[in-house]
Amino acid sequence: MEFLPQFQLAPYTTWKIGGAADWAVQPTTVEEVQGACLWAKEKNLPITVISGGSNILVSDDGIVGLVILMNKLSGIANIQWKNNTLTCDCLAGTPKSELLKIFVKQRLSPAIFLAGLPGDVGGGVVMNAGIGHDIHPKEFCEITSWLEYVAWDEPNCPIVRVDGKEMKWSYRHTDGWGPGVIVRSGIHWQEEPQVDLLQRLKESNNRRIATQPLNMPSCGSVFKNPPGNKSGRLIEECGLKGFQIGGAQVSTLHGNFIVNTGAAKAADVMAVVQHVQKTVKEQKGILLEYEFKWFGRALK
Repeated sequence: MEFLPQFQLAPYTTWKIGGAADWAVQPTTVEEVQGACLWAKEKNLPITVISGGSNILVSDDGIVGLVILMNKLSGIANIQWKNNTLTCDCLAGTPKSELLKIFVKQRLSPAIFLAGLPGDVGGGVVMNAGIGHDIHPKEFCEITSWLEYVAWDEPNCPIVRVDGKEMKWSYRHTDGWGPGVIVRSGIHWQEEPQVDLLQRLKESNNRRIATQPLNMPSCGSVFKNPPGNKSGRLIEECGLKGFQIGGAQVSTLHGNFIVNTGAAKAADVMAVVQHVQKTVKEQKGILLEYEFKWFGRALK
């Protein structure tokens, strides 16, 4: 395991934006995650975790301390299908697309919402990732039975397991664990195989292709949906599709996506976000809350 100085982070985010980490490491095992946490503690460095790289915006000036990149901590084990119940264990860096394949193989409903999500399993648990459509299931809280994390604030950075029922799940957020680094999650779902699953999945993917800018770098949905409303609809009604500052643009396909047109900076994205918030507040009386996380040094 190599600790790399001044490591460029933009390639590891779905927005393709961001400066360098003071230090970065890419563990391949749970034990290496523990070792990375201990290394940072010994040097009194703050720790930042970058999972699949979606739903985050990394500062143009980079991140202080150690960044743990989870992309190489990947794999699915203990896959079982018994009595119409699927269970498996996923390392945190496992792409959601790999978990999707298992649900598709058994023709199970979670495939529909997983197909609409970027990033990896660990990030999905942290953010309680999901989609806005009224389907079941549509969020990670519905398929997660337990998680394990490296508790970086405890002596020797132990691995702690938390039952999914003990966690506090909310819209795009999970509490009841940490602080630390999620390293593994238990996934479960009980359901008879859905004979129309492949057709439903095809229809869902076609809708996404037609309405979302999947060919351009973005973080996925930028703003949380206000109660009883849709952020994308509000943004579009305010005439903000196509609004652009620098290389950051409100997608012309979907109002709740901000895309990198080629050379966007984090400062450009935040300027667009703030303009959208201000405009929607003035015209609709609603302050939109963004769901991505800011990582790194503050804007100057």
